[in-house]
Amino acid sequence: MSASLPSLPRTRVGVWLIGARGSVATTAVAGCAAVAAGLHPPTGMVTETPPFAGSGLPELAALVFGGHDTLDCPLPKRAEELAAGGVLPPGLPAAVAAELAAADAEIRPGGPAPGDTPEPAELIERFADDVQDFVRRCGLERAVVVNVASTEPAADGGALPPSSLYAAAALRAGCGYVNFTPSTGLHHPALAAPAATSGVPHAGRDGKTGQTLLRSVLGPMFAQRALDVRAWSGTNLLGGGDGAALADPAAAAAKNAGKERVLTDTLGVSPEGEVHIDDVPALGDWKTAWDHIAFDGFLGTRMILQTIWQGCDSALAAPLVLDLARLTLRAQEAGVRGPLADLAFYFKDPVGRAPSALGEQYAALLRFARRLREAV
Repeated sequence: MSASLPSLPRTRVGVWLIGARGSVATTAVAGCAAVAAGLHPPTGMVTETPPFAGSGLPELAALVFGGHDTLDCPLPKRAEELAAGGVLPPGLPAAVAAELAAADAEIRPGGPAPGDTPEPAELIERFADDVQDFVRRCGLERAVVVNVASTEPAADGGALPPSSLYAAAALRAGCGYVNFTPSTGLHHPALAAPAATSGVPHAGRDGKTGQTLLRSVLGPMFAQRALDVRAWSGTNLLGGGDGAALADPAAAAAKNAGKERVLTDTLGVSPEGEVHIDDVPALGDWKTAWDHIAFDGFLGTRMILQTIWQGCDSALAAPLVLDLARLTLRAQEAGVRGPLADLAFYFKDPVGRAPSALGEQYAALLRFARRLREAV
């Protein structure tokens, strides 16, 4: 039986997901429908906490989903797979089947696929047309493009990688843009000028869901207590699509850059040690992150802190994706333009000038909520 929403909002807005049939996207679509229908509480959604009341954010029931993907597994089936793996609650795919099917009907072929020959400009135009057609057909006020696709290798500054093609399409379509991945997206040099002149709000990159979230809390703690961190090493074990993608050393390097930057920014130095990422397919959508921190205390006393973070990647990421979509959509409505540095709270490698410590980032996010509230 499908979730029954009390009433449809008169104003509807779009969330166009890149990687729309992946685990994060499926969890976001199913979770949005479940929370909007009152089937589950909005646990993990910062925008549903009291400081955001009255900020004019779109209701969850107002979000209409579509997207691009190169996969052909329908969202209802993908949701059933996630429920079987313990990512989604039992019975939820059936409860929100209509919403999943509606979103799946709005997914268009992504690219470039192996053997594709179109020029980048042709792909950008096709992707932008897909988004604009989605907005027109569904009668939407505006839309935001959110990249939740698998991590791609770091760009070499030459041709536009797929993530940048989608980002350029978002600019052409006049949509806000969020890069929840470490992929290049709008960071490509060729897109700097179009991003600056487009005026659309954009945020990113690389959602902060686990190990780096903890680092952004612990790094400032060591610095504020004047403790000398000598070495900080870490290991990530993960499966699923992310694990397979990050088995590529070039993709892993793009992912690790943000993790290391947080430590350098919050500690003021770059400690010894590095992060290793291991693909463990048996883990599926679950991940384990282990950190080993060697530090010196008073009189040079040597000490160690070890942390273990075990979580479900999609369940950690999906509420943040919904938060970012709502905040970016509202920012565009309020006339906010350009990089949204105040959304650094959500990212490893945020755009604009932003602090790296989580506490400072949260304070900036609350100021942004007040700014949106004043624009209502």
